[in-house]
Amino acid sequence: MKTGILYIVPTPVGNLDDMTFRAVEVLKAADLILAEDTRTSGILLAHFGIKGKLQSHHKFNEHEAVAMIRERLLRGETIALVSDAGTPGISDPGFLLARSCAEAGIEVQTLPGATACIPAIVSSGLPCDRFCFEGFLPLKKGRKTRLEALSVEDRTMIFYESPRRLVATLEDLAAVFGDERPCSVAREISKLHETHVRGSIGEVLAHFRAEEPRGEIVLVVGGKPEEKGKVHRNKYKDYGDGETGEA
Repeated sequence: MKTGILYIVPTPVGNLDDMTFRAVEVLKAADLILAEDTRTSGILLAHFGIKGKLQSHHKFNEHEAVAMIRERLLRGETIALVSDAGTPGISDPGFLLARSCAEAGIEVQTLPGATACIPAIVSSGLPCDRFCFEGFLPLKKGRKTRLEALSVEDRTMIFYESPRRLVATLEDLAAVFGDERPCSVAREISKLHETHVRGSIGEVLAHFRAEEPRGEIVLVVGGKPEEKGKVHRNKYKDYGDGETGEA
């Protein structure tokens, strides 16, 4: 018997018009749609005229659900996985299921589509030919160690953060990285009130101390600067030649 396909389907991080035609067709054709929050995904599916087929799949039940989903796929069913917004598996449930299916020889296809981190770094004005995605920093244990390790990272770094913790995170970054390191805070990407605040860590921190942060936050931080007089070279471009908008 031919096995089914697990489709990992990105959903809009803001504007519903960011949904791709292919994503809608895959969701319509799927035998089952796994959703991080069935209420949130139900609104999206209703908008595109997709009914039923929803089942909850989140961080609290994914370990128990993986075996059952894998068996349905082995029987030939087509299953789609969505998260509340963006691409499943990127700071959202999805990794365990994708790994289990890959190990079982089940085809896994991830559709190109929305994610918050790419628009944030491209709009930041910071180098984006090389970058590292860090997701959410540890809240307590290991936080200082992680930041100290990242303080020597020369690539642009991307973090997700909640609005209520943003100021504290910027304070921690200033203490470890120095307050002159360039950064950008993108909020409400692809939504009506999308904004980008750019400057040094110190300047951006001062802004959000004065103005309470709200909405979905992506924090982009420049890598450790090259030593003065050195030029960073790679196969794409040179930094330091005055043509690349060195941050």
